[in-house]
Amino acid sequence: VQLQAFGGGLVQAGGSLRLSCATSGTIFSIDTMGWYRQAPGKSRDLVATTTGGGSPDYADSVKGRFTISRDSAKKTVYLQMNNLKPEDTAVYYCMLNSKVYGRDYWGKGTQVTVSS
Repeated sequence: VQLQAFGGGLVQAGGSLRLSCATSGTIFSIDTMGWYRQAPGKSRDLVATTTGGGSPDYADSVKGRFTISRDSAKKTVYLQMNNLKPEDTAVYYCMLNSKVYGRDYWGKGTQVTVSS
């Protein structure tokens, strides 16, 4: 399984970005897909996750601003980010937790920079 993230960039505070993460290989609806982020000097933290048939899970800091969605046919997960804040600046990583293979897969990160 390979993951590739797209959509990062530079945006002003209050703006929006949409991240996409395309996967290749065999994945299943029961697999969890999601986004994490890592700011300089900080740990990699959960942003949002989604599992087929379940409710998405969000970090408190992004609730009401970010929306995660999944297109199973395209094997792609999206992160719509609205009302961005400078503290959202980080490298964003997409992740897949495979229930069948019992491991996590990570994509290369995409930089999101929010200017004040």
